[in-house]
Amino acid sequence: MVGAGVMVALVTALELSTGKYGVVGTPLLAAAVLVVSVQHVRYLRQAMGGVGRGEQRTVEHLATFAVAVAALAYADTRVEVPMAWYLLSAAVIAHVVATTRAVSRWRLVAAGTVVVVLAGGVLWSDDLLGSLVMPVVLVVGFVVGESVQLWFWDAVLKLDSARQTSEALAVAEERLRFAADLHDIQGHHLQAIALKGELIARLIGRDDDAARTHADEVAELARTALKETRDVVHGYRRASLGTEITNAVGVLRAAGIETAVTGDAADVPPPLQPLFGALVREGTTNVLRHSRARRCSVAVAVADGQVSVRVRNDGVRPDEPSEAGAGLAGLRERFATVGGLVEACPAGADGFELVGRVRT
Repeated sequence: MVGAGVMVALVTALELSTGKYGVVGTPLLAAAVLVVSVQHVRYLRQAMGGVGRGEQRTVEHLATFAVAVAALAYADTRVEVPMAWYLLSAAVIAHVVATTRAVSRWRLVAAGTVVVVLAGGVLWSDDLLGSLVMPVVLVVGFVVGESVQLWFWDAVLKLDSARQTSEALAVAEERLRFAADLHDIQGHHLQAIALKGELIARLIGRDDDAARTHADEVAELARTALKETRDVVHGYRRASLGTEITNAVGVLRAAGIETAVTGDAADVPPPLQPLFGALVREGTTNVLRHSRARRCSVAVAVADGQVSVRVRNDGVRPDEPSEAGAGLAGLRERFATVGGLVEACPAGADGFELVGRVRT
């Protein structure tokens, strides 16, 4: 694109070297070539940052175009067909079009072409092809050629920007995934550890054997949490829904909550197992944290191309909000990525349910 300005300068310099323009005309035309070439390179470099984004200095553009047209008119008095000097005017039109909004571009091309044809002497020339057709072809062809190059360049810039945006989004998505998984793991296990810690404190001195059993379970929960946290960091964690349900049942029953499971977790497609496992973890954590539940149920259903998992409990505290906070929001975002949805709402007089659905 910038090379087009250099090309125009070389073509007109070769024309000047023929000695057709006299002692006075040659330096004047050389000065016109220098002005137009510098302006052309300058404005095209601005347009390379994006078509239509250059500086729109109307007076400066008109002055540069006037220099190019004057050079063309003078050259027409010295040669029969001033072919090289049409390029000079075309270069000005091209860089003005490149820095102008799309709505006005072709009007400028049309108006500029008319001026160039008139300055080339079409009104008094007998050579219609040389004074009318060729100027139109050269000017329009030059402008279209440079516009196409700038369009491609602009497309490359946009693609590069889109690639950078995609990379940034991928990093943000991975951070959100990590934060969601870490929240699920730590929230679930820490809640269970806290609960068992309270049980141990109550059992010490009353039932030391049971206290030791629960202490062993606390140690095992801590080791599991540590392992799963390391797996999340390395991106390897792919716990199955069945494992999550088994863990949830064990924790809930240890808390004195009667838990029933219906449906077969193995029916859930493998790619969706971690997602629904996260829902069960979130539901279990919320039951322990936000309710005085005595009964809880986990229902898995796969039918009519839809997978759903429902975690329902009773014993909702009247002073607790009906929905959880960041954990539920993160869960909804993760389900949305696969076209699914998560609903959290009251169930019955004192119940609450968390439901996740995904179409397969």
